[in-house]
Amino acid sequence: MKNNNTNRIWRVTVYSLLLCVAGFITGCASPAQQPTMTKVQSPPPVDKLLKANDILFSALGQVGIPYRYGGSTPDSGFDCSGLIQYVYAASANIKLPRTVAGMYRIDAPVVDEDKLQAGDLVIFATGWGDRPSHAGIYVGEGRFVHAPSSGGAVRMDYLSEEYWQRSYLNAKRPLAALDQ
Repeated sequence: MKNNNTNRIWRVTVYSLLLCVAGFITGCASPAQQPTMTKVQSPPPVDKLLKANDILFSALGQVGIPYRYGGSTPDSGFDCSGLIQYVYAASANIKLPRTVAGMYRIDAPVVDEDKLQAGDLVIFATGWGDRPSHAGIYVGEGRFVHAPSSGGAVRMDYLSEEYWQRSYLNAKRPLAALDQ
Protein backbone atom coordinates (compact mmCIF):
# COMPACT_ATOMS: atom_id res chain seq x y z
CA MET A 1 0.00 0.00 0.00
CA LYS A 2 2.73 2.31 0.99
CA ASN A 3 4.46 1.53 -2.27
CA ASN A 4 1.30 2.35 -4.32
CA ASN A 5 0.93 5.73 -2.59
CA THR A 6 4.58 6.52 -3.15
CA ASN A 7 4.26 5.60 -6.85
CA ARG A 8 1.11 7.67 -7.22
CA ILE A 9 2.75 10.71 -5.52
CA TRP A 10 5.82 10.22 -7.69
CA ARG A 11 3.74 10.08 -10.92
CA VAL A 12 1.67 13.14 -9.96
CA THR A 13 4.86 15.06 -9.18
CA VAL A 14 6.52 14.06 -12.47
CA TYR A 15 3.39 14.89 -14.49
CA SER A 16 3.06 18.25 -12.72
CA LEU A 17 6.69 19.06 -13.44
CA LEU A 18 6.28 18.05 -17.08
CA LEU A 19 3.19 20.25 -17.43
CA CYS A 20 5.05 23.20 -15.86
CA VAL A 21 8.05 22.71 -18.12
CA ALA A 22 5.80 22.36 -21.20
CA GLY A 23 3.91 25.53 -20.21
CA PHE A 24 7.15 27.40 -19.67
CA ILE A 25 8.59 26.28 -23.01
CA THR A 26 5.38 27.11 -24.85
CA GLY A 27 5.24 30.54 -23.21
CA CYS A 28 8.82 31.26 -24.22
CA ALA A 29 8.19 30.06 -27.75
CA SER A 30 5.23 32.39 -28.40
CA PRO A 31 5.99 35.03 -31.02
CA ALA A 32 7.11 38.36 -29.66
CA GLN A 33 4.67 41.20 -30.18
CA GLN A 34 5.92 43.87 -32.52
CA PRO A 35 6.12 47.26 -30.81
CA THR A 36 3.78 49.84 -32.21
CA MET A 37 5.49 52.98 -33.41
CA THR A 38 4.04 56.24 -32.21
CA LYS A 39 5.33 59.51 -33.47
CA VAL A 40 6.59 61.53 -30.54
CA GLN A 41 7.19 65.21 -30.90
CA SER A 42 10.78 65.84 -29.98
CA PRO A 43 11.29 68.35 -27.19
CA PRO A 44 13.08 71.61 -27.85
CA PRO A 45 16.85 71.38 -27.56
CA VAL A 46 18.11 71.61 -23.99
CA ASP A 47 20.14 74.71 -24.85
CA LYS A 48 16.99 76.56 -25.93
CA LEU A 49 15.09 75.49 -22.79
CA LEU A 50 17.95 76.63 -20.58
CA LYS A 51 18.12 79.99 -22.32
CA ALA A 52 14.34 80.43 -21.99
CA ASN A 53 14.64 79.71 -18.26
CA ASP A 54 17.57 82.12 -17.98
CA ILE A 55 15.49 84.83 -19.67
CA LEU A 56 12.54 84.09 -17.40
CA PHE A 57 14.57 84.28 -14.18
CA SER A 58 16.54 87.31 -15.30
CA ALA A 59 13.33 89.17 -16.17
CA LEU A 60 11.76 88.26 -12.83
CA GLY A 61 14.95 89.35 -11.09
CA GLN A 62 14.51 92.89 -12.44
CA VAL A 63 11.07 93.35 -10.83
CA GLY A 64 11.18 96.39 -8.57
CA ILE A 65 13.98 98.22 -10.40
CA PRO A 66 12.90 101.83 -11.03
CA TYR A 67 11.74 103.02 -14.42
CA ARG A 68 14.04 105.47 -16.14
CA TYR A 69 13.53 106.78 -19.66
CA GLY A 70 16.49 105.59 -21.73
CA GLY A 71 17.66 103.28 -18.92
CA SER A 72 19.22 99.98 -19.87
CA THR A 73 20.91 98.53 -16.76
CA PRO A 74 19.80 97.52 -13.28
CA ASP A 75 22.02 100.26 -11.83
CA SER A 76 20.58 103.05 -13.97
CA GLY A 77 17.00 101.78 -14.13
CA PHE A 78 15.09 100.59 -17.19
CA ASP A 79 12.65 101.71 -19.79
CA CYS A 80 10.73 98.88 -21.47
CA SER A 81 13.06 98.29 -24.42
CA GLY A 82 16.16 98.73 -22.24
CA LEU A 83 14.86 96.03 -19.90
CA ILE A 84 14.26 93.61 -22.78
CA GLN A 85 17.56 94.35 -24.48
CA TYR A 86 19.45 93.87 -21.19
CA VAL A 87 17.71 90.59 -20.26
CA TYR A 88 18.17 89.00 -23.70
CA ALA A 89 21.82 90.02 -23.99
CA ALA A 90 22.73 88.94 -20.44
CA SER A 91 20.71 85.71 -20.42
CA ALA A 92 20.76 84.38 -23.97
CA ASN A 93 23.49 86.36 -25.72
CA ILE A 94 20.88 87.66 -28.17
CA LYS A 95 21.27 91.27 -29.27
CA LEU A 96 17.93 92.96 -29.85
CA PRO A 97 17.25 96.46 -31.21
CA ARG A 98 17.10 99.24 -28.63
CA THR A 99 13.61 100.46 -29.55
CA VAL A 100 10.22 98.79 -29.39
CA ALA A 101 9.66 99.63 -33.07
CA GLY A 102 12.93 97.85 -33.89
CA MET A 103 11.90 94.83 -31.81
CA TYR A 104 8.57 94.74 -33.62
CA ARG A 105 10.45 94.42 -36.92
CA ILE A 106 12.93 91.67 -35.91
CA ASP A 107 13.08 88.56 -38.06
CA ALA A 108 11.50 86.18 -35.56
CA PRO A 109 8.32 84.11 -35.70
CA VAL A 110 5.09 85.84 -34.70
CA VAL A 111 3.41 83.81 -31.96
CA ASP A 112 -0.33 83.49 -31.35
CA GLU A 113 -1.35 84.74 -27.93
CA ASP A 114 -2.58 81.30 -26.88
CA LYS A 115 0.81 79.75 -27.82
CA LEU A 116 3.04 82.09 -25.80
CA GLN A 117 6.05 80.61 -24.04
CA ALA A 118 8.34 82.05 -21.38
CA GLY A 119 10.80 84.40 -23.03
CA ASP A 120 8.54 85.56 -25.86
CA LEU A 121 8.27 89.29 -26.48
CA VAL A 122 4.80 90.82 -26.14
CA ILE A 123 4.37 94.07 -28.04
CA PHE A 124 1.73 96.75 -27.53
CA ALA A 125 0.48 99.95 -29.16
CA THR A 126 -0.23 102.06 -26.09
CA GLY A 127 -0.37 105.39 -27.93
CA TRP A 128 -2.39 106.46 -30.94
CA GLY A 129 -2.97 103.96 -33.74
CA ASP A 130 -1.12 100.71 -34.26
CA ARG A 131 2.40 102.03 -33.75
CA PRO A 132 4.42 99.69 -31.46
CA SER A 133 5.23 101.71 -28.35
CA HIS A 134 5.60 99.30 -25.43
CA ALA A 135 6.89 95.74 -24.90
CA GLY A 136 7.49 93.17 -22.21
CA ILE A 137 8.77 89.63 -21.68
CA TYR A 138 6.20 86.86 -21.28
CA VAL A 139 6.94 84.77 -18.17
CA GLY A 140 4.08 82.25 -18.21
CA GLU A 141 0.69 81.86 -16.58
CA GLY A 142 -0.66 84.78 -18.63
CA ARG A 143 1.82 87.25 -17.12
CA PHE A 144 4.60 89.44 -18.49
CA VAL A 145 7.38 91.56 -17.00
CA HIS A 146 7.81 95.12 -18.22
CA ALA A 147 8.99 98.59 -17.24
CA PRO A 148 5.69 100.48 -17.42
CA SER A 149 6.19 104.22 -17.15
CA SER A 150 7.71 107.21 -15.53
CA GLY A 151 7.55 107.06 -11.75
CA GLY A 152 6.96 103.30 -11.79
CA ALA A 153 9.16 100.25 -11.48
CA VAL A 154 9.64 97.00 -13.39
CA ARG A 155 6.65 94.82 -12.58
CA MET A 156 4.51 91.89 -13.67
CA ASP A 157 1.07 92.32 -15.16
CA TYR A 158 -1.56 90.02 -16.62
CA LEU A 159 -2.06 90.06 -20.38
CA SER A 160 -5.75 89.52 -19.71
CA GLU A 161 -6.14 92.98 -18.16
CA GLU A 162 -8.39 95.13 -20.32
CA TYR A 163 -5.74 97.79 -20.98
CA TRP A 164 -3.19 95.26 -22.26
CA GLN A 165 -5.78 93.39 -24.31
CA ARG A 166 -6.87 96.62 -25.97
CA SER A 167 -3.24 97.60 -26.72
CA TYR A 168 -1.90 94.17 -27.73
CA LEU A 169 -0.25 94.06 -31.19
CA ASN A 170 1.58 90.74 -31.35
CA ALA A 171 4.25 88.51 -29.84
CA LYS A 172 7.60 87.42 -31.23
CA ARG A 173 9.90 84.52 -30.34
CA PRO A 174 13.52 85.75 -30.51
CA LEU A 175 14.79 82.40 -29.21
CA ALA A 176 13.88 80.95 -32.61
CA ALA A 177 17.05 82.68 -33.86
CA LEU A 178 19.00 79.90 -32.11
CA ASP A 179 17.72 77.49 -34.81
CA GLN A 180 19.31 79.51 -37.59
